[in-house]
Amino acid sequence: MNQPTDPAELARMAERVVALRQEHRQLDETIARMQADIAADELAVKRLKKRKLQLKDLIARLESALIPDEPA
Repeated sequence: MNQPTDPAELARMAERVVALRQEHRQLDETIARMQADIAADELAVKRLKKRKLQLKDLIARLESALIPDEPA
């Protein structure tokens, strides 16, 4: 993946990571509440878990892109 060098682009990526982490935490709380409810829709819980994993992967990719490459 190409390393962005533009400070504005790096700042946007960092802000995106923060927003994605917040969404990830909110999903975690929502899933916990739904699982505590006996009448919870299992399909909805599975979809939320899938979205949470997608967010985790996206966060990891963005964080990796924010780490500068070090010469060998």
